[in-house]
Amino acid sequence: MSVGRFDAILIDFYGTISAGDREAVESASRGIVETCGLAVSPRQFAIRWGDRFFDVIEKSNHESFRTLYECEKLSLVVTLAEFGVEADPAPLVADLEEYWLNPPVYGDVFDFFRRIDLPVCCVSNADTKPLTTAINNLNLRFDEVVTSEAVRCYKPAPGIFEQAIKALGVKPDRAIHVGDSLHSDVAGAAGLGIATVWMCRDNRVHDIGTCQPDYMMDTFAEIPKILTA
Repeated sequence: MSVGRFDAILIDFYGTISAGDREAVESASRGIVETCGLAVSPRQFAIRWGDRFFDVIEKSNHESFRTLYECEKLSLVVTLAEFGVEADPAPLVADLEEYWLNPPVYGDVFDFFRRIDLPVCCVSNADTKPLTTAINNLNLRFDEVVTSEAVRCYKPAPGIFEQAIKALGVKPDRAIHVGDSLHSDVAGAAGLGIATVWMCRDNRVHDIGTCQPDYMMDTFAEIPKILTA
């Protein structure tokens, strides 16, 4: 592939490369609603839990850093407390733990990796061990992997994107980031002048973002057209 406007690609993982993000969240929420006897639908619970999760994430950067697993558990405890329920969160997030380790993958991903020859960095709000396990299980080729745990901050905080472009040795305006979250991916990358692709597969449970992406797509098959434009 000839090089066009961009010298490198940054790509989110869960919900962008891996499928089943919505299913994993709703499955966990369904089990929580049933186990705790909550008078709310699994989807309604998932949305409320998601809001609390974003609240925790925003307060878990740098010196206050918590791992994603800790953020999931803490936000669940806070959400259940709103229903007057106290419960050990660990067994209730087991479905999400399994998803992080063994996620299904969208069928267009492998063809995309075969077609590109630009350096690629995975940029993920994830704990390092489950993410690297998932990548190795899928045999995906990344030149660099940057996790929130490694840099102790979460997208949309700039630090994780700064580390990614530094690792690839490119300038922000010569990189493009692909992700499924307007809040975490699009807003975070755009804040540094990195071009953005919103991978809108219409399967997110909830997104608090409003930032406008440079491109909106629902499949990786369309991205090579941007790279060679």
